[in-house]
Amino acid sequence: MKAVVLARGKGTRMQQADDRATVASAQSRMADLGLKAMIPFRRPFLDYVLSALADGGVSHVCLIVGPEHDSIRDHYDREHPPSRLTIDFAVQDAPLGTANALMSAREFAGDDPFLALNSDNYYPPEVVRALVALDGPGLPVFDRASLLRLGNVSADRMAQYAVLVIGADGSLEDIVEKPDAETLASFGSSYFVSMNCWRFDASIFEACARVPPSGRGELELPNAVRYAIRTMKKRFRTVPLEAGILDLSRRADIAEVERRLASIDPNP
Repeated sequence: MKAVVLARGKGTRMQQADDRATVASAQSRMADLGLKAMIPFRRPFLDYVLSALADGGVSHVCLIVGPEHDSIRDHYDREHPPSRLTIDFAVQDAPLGTANALMSAREFAGDDPFLALNSDNYYPPEVVRALVALDGPGLPVFDRASLLRLGNVSADRMAQYAVLVIGADGSLEDIVEKPDAETLASFGSSYFVSMNCWRFDASIFEACARVPPSGRGELELPNAVRYAIRTMKKRFRTVPLEAGILDLSRRADIAEVERRLASIDPNP
């Protein structure tokens, strides 16, 4: 199974200093650069992400990077090449959104199914296995209560996550991005959210090419999925899971992520 890891993000929130977050100097250097994936926890955070992919059944990974991300290339090409994964690189010239980033991996994916995920989230191997086992496009979905209990995300941040509308047959019907307070309240206290981890087939590239820019002026992957569902009539199966997803978005996340990764010896 192939996987595409989106590592081109600008890391704007990570670059913002937080007086409450005291981090080691090596971690601070990467945070200052917005290189969340390379923040070290004994090993770069991305090593843990890639190791979980290998544990879950992925063998070939494409890292989507910016033209300035030589440190990522150096780490995996020369300094610490993985033993269980084959690594390719694709370049997104400008940070124009996640759907635009995924288009950079079109040649890598070919006609094969593949996973797509963020480089600043740690998805445990059981999440990867569940997606590898699917027989078509789909995504893991996480109920609010279990994600709060098992992950490192606060309720305030959870309120900013995309809420999923799931049909009676278990397929994804809609994605409500950044719901306002009234919309969120309409879902009650129990609902499912997306953590931007997907299994796609090659049709997603057509959706990424056709989706219009969002209000932020970016081509966004959730909107491409909505386009695929509504216009292309594609079905995305949902897989409800309880798992401790780690989100490395801000400096204040670093200490808790470090604590939770301490028992893991990554082996990508």
